[in-house]
Formats: sequence, structure tokens, C-alpha cells
Amino acid sequence: MTSLETNYELAKIQNKEEERKNQRMEERIRVLEKHLTLEKPLGDMKNIMWANIIYSINDIWPSIQVIFELTELIKVAMEAIQKTKEELGDKPEEENQLIDFLNSRNRHQLDELEIEDRTSTIIEIKKVLTKRNLMLNL
Repeated sequence: MTSLETNYELAKIQNKEEERKNQRMEERIRVLEKHLTLEKPLGDMKNIMWANIIYSINDIWPSIQVIFELTELIKVAMEAIQKTKEELGDKPEEENQLIDFLNSRNRHQLDELEIEDRTSTIIEIKKVLTKRNLMLNL
């Protein structure tokens, strides 16, 4: 009987060892299946891609801030241009009339109007006309 009991105990021990081997093999199979489904490589790739995206955004963030600042400056400039357009209105016609008026006056009449130099006054009027045209073209 002892040999039967000993064989039985040995068989139980071998059975337990076989179960442990099977469990290790099953665990190894699960690890290999994970590698086959590419879970780990895909996860690693996602992490690398996000790191690259964050690095790129940090790299260009100052440019993005400048764009927003310039957009605000453009809004301010557009408001100033609109205000200038409203102020100028139909003044080019008035400037042309002023030039004609100055050209039709003699030296004595210009002195009475306290205009010392007809040419520089006409040039100033033309500058205003040119500036207005530039503003309208913007």
C-alpha cells in the first residue's frame, strides 16, 4: 500500500507541476496574443504622437499668439480707417474746389486770406486728397 500511496502522491505532485506549467503557458499565450493584437505598440505610438503634437504646439505657440495680437491690431486699424473715411466723406470735391479757388485769386486776395504761399497750400490740399484716396483703397 505504501508504494501505491507514494505513487499516488507522486502523481499528485506531477499533476500540480503540470497545472503550474499550463498556467505559465496560458499566461505566456496571453502575452503573445497581446503582442499579436498590437495593443502595446499602438499605445506606444499614441504616446509618441501626442508627445510630438505637444512639442510642435509649444514650438509654434508664440506664432499663434502673434497672430491673435495682429488680428486685434487689424480690427483697431479697420475701425480707424472707417472713422477716417467717415470724417473725409466728400472732401475731395471740396479740395478740388479749394484748389480752383486758390488758382483763381491774385496775390493781394491771397494775402487778405493770410495765405503766404499758394503752391505749398495747394500741395497740402493735394496731400490730403492723396491720403484720402489711399485710405479708400485700403
